[in-house]
Amino acid sequence: MPSWKQVASMCVAVAGLVVGVAGVGLALVQVPNVNQAAKSQNNVYLWADGKVMARDGETNRQLVDISEIPLSMQNAVISAENASFRQDHGVDPMGILRALFNMARGGDTQGGSTITQQYVKNAMLSQEQTLDRKFKELFISIKVGWKQSKDQILAGYLNTSYFGRGAYGIQAAAQAYFGKDASKLNPSESAFLAATLKGANLYDPAGGIGANATPALNTQRAKERWAWILDRMVANGHLKPAEEAQWKAKGFPMPQQPKAGASKGGQIGYLIDVAKKYVLKHRPDIPEARFDKGGYTIRTTFDQKKTKELAAAVKKVDDRYIDPKKRPEKDKYVQFGAASVVPGDGKIVALYGGDGYDKGHFSNNADTYGVPVGSTWKPFVLAAAMKYGKAGSDQPLSPDSKYNGDDHLKVKNADGSFVLKKDNTPFYQVNESNYPWGYITLRKAMEQSVNTPFVQLGMDVGMDKVRDMAQAAGIAPSSFDRNLNPSFALGTSTPSAIRMADAYATFAASGTQAEPYSVTKVISEGKELSGFDKPTPHASAIDANIANNVTDVLENVVKNGTGQQAKKLDMPAAGKTGTTDENKSAWFVGYTKQLSTAITMFREDAQNPRQLSMNGVGGFDSIHGGALPTEVWTQYMLQAMQGLPPLPFPAADPIGQVINEPGMPSPTPTPTPSTASPTPSGSPSSSATPSQSASPTPTQSCSPWDIHCKNHGGGPGGGTGGPGGPGGDTGGTPPTTPDPTSGGNSGGGIFGGPTGGESP
Repeated sequence: MPSWKQVASMCVAVAGLVVGVAGVGLALVQVPNVNQAAKSQNNVYLWADGKVMARDGETNRQLVDISEIPLSMQNAVISAENASFRQDHGVDPMGILRALFNMARGGDTQGGSTITQQYVKNAMLSQEQTLDRKFKELFISIKVGWKQSKDQILAGYLNTSYFGRGAYGIQAAAQAYFGKDASKLNPSESAFLAATLKGANLYDPAGGIGANATPALNTQRAKERWAWILDRMVANGHLKPAEEAQWKAKGFPMPQQPKAGASKGGQIGYLIDVAKKYVLKHRPDIPEARFDKGGYTIRTTFDQKKTKELAAAVKKVDDRYIDPKKRPEKDKYVQFGAASVVPGDGKIVALYGGDGYDKGHFSNNADTYGVPVGSTWKPFVLAAAMKYGKAGSDQPLSPDSKYNGDDHLKVKNADGSFVLKKDNTPFYQVNESNYPWGYITLRKAMEQSVNTPFVQLGMDVGMDKVRDMAQAAGIAPSSFDRNLNPSFALGTSTPSAIRMADAYATFAASGTQAEPYSVTKVISEGKELSGFDKPTPHASAIDANIANNVTDVLENVVKNGTGQQAKKLDMPAAGKTGTTDENKSAWFVGYTKQLSTAITMFREDAQNPRQLSMNGVGGFDSIHGGALPTEVWTQYMLQAMQGLPPLPFPAADPIGQVINEPGMPSPTPTPTPSTASPTPSGSPSSSATPSQSASPTPTQSCSPWDIHCKNHGGGPGGGTGGPGGPGGDTGGTPPTTPDPTSGGNSGGGIFGGPTGGESP
């Protein structure tokens, strides 16, 4: 064992070595030039053809003297970031040691920095988290602490910090969030702005990037940190308890909505939004604050011509039918979203995100999760049945298998038992109308968007298999309804328009799935950054013949079913309509061999985010996927497909076994051909059976797909408003509890009819 003298000598030697190294470090390290290090540039976004689309990221900074920054703002930042700022020497040794230890073991690299250190990092150094940069920060901070006063350091920090919304410095932040000069900020507003320094992406009530940065979540986080900072100001003697109570009684200082820059009008803001998210996702080493300082050139996949054509198609339909002045209670808050993707490639060539940043619409409707997709989900149910067959069987189902299409049917579990509601009574699934379809093929059920066959089919196959098939097609798992109950088959999940266009593109490409992408090249300081190669397509993500059979069925939807508006394209096309519970959203997703496009329509007040019913919108009883969304799709595709050949889809080979739902009555021979029941029009695969002979496709005096006809309604024989009809395309409302037997209502569809049902 070493003696105490040896131990003491070693400690003195180590201490001397540390002091010596520190002395050398202090002597060698020079304080960088602030003005050069804090310089910012534009980000330049390019169209797919290389032409300039927009310039963004120009420095939004106005330097102000410490005398122009109210004490409340100074004290809020000190209380939140560095309570000992006025007394420390520019560094916190214990905090530095904690940060170094965390970095050495690969943990969190943040924390342990004083305001002086953060100022040095913001204004004089890079944002990289390395030991070398941390040591430089330490020594420079000590020197800055020697040479500059606390007021100079605090002013420097507040003038160089990033507060979000492209605002660098407190003056720009005060204008961006509250429309006032920094000198006029009150203690409550100061506490909020101090909260954004922790990460504006998560604390700006307008929302940020990522699923965890929605307006609702950001507002909740901001309110909690705002209240905490006021508490800290009291604890540090910067605010009297009575003053804090006064400010809290007035409530959270909700900032104004972001204002669009001149370069972000029309669809440009949404295109920039998608491209920026893509860059930050694929280069997590680039902090958003660094990216917003500019200096990047981003080449996107967006086609300028198609983007304009998509916006023009939405405007044409919107101008024709939506009139908030004429119907303020019905047509207000109507929104569209759309995206167009190249099958087999994943390239996003166009999108429509809303009215535009310049019109005060900041949420991107093309890239937003939250709008249920309704019956556009049914192709995934059919594809799952063709791959997996019924639970417990290895026999894939043919789309010519027959299921009961009648209304108000009990739904069964895979084992044959009935699905029960919470009160232990059987759950009944409803259709769009009470038309007695009897046993019809899955092909016919898709054509007319009949609900009951697909709900029961989903239960027979297993909703987990339906989920897996949707994911294989390209749907992001984060958008799935977590409750795999009967309503899952009717589209209670909420993928974005981009993801729906991409998933249907997988069918168009005979099962090859390609991740959607929006950026092909990023250049910084003259060098091309890695990470932006085109994603490698996943060949056979879905079996080619399964995908081709889905396309074959969806072609029939356009030719003979609820998507007949799309026949105006006059070339091979496939697609599916979708309408959700209480008529809160309507979709059409369709494709040719060369292009897949998803259109969504819904009502939502941006100031009070919740979906509203579209009943009565445009003067129609209800809005359905086969109406306005399909018209937008058709108007756009007529332009987007100009000059492209009308390529046929690959032929679909017969697949699976015809396995009818148990309970289907055996067909009885017909006495003579003259008395046989006719096959319903447009359904060559549906053979005449006794159950069908009683329910041929009804004759309509008003075409059910004619959106100019306002007689949609009722069931067979008329009903309210006009002739009844088959079909309907409905989804369900996601249940509010994880109880597997709780579910949504279904109803609503192109023919009017019931708008609600029982919850399982």
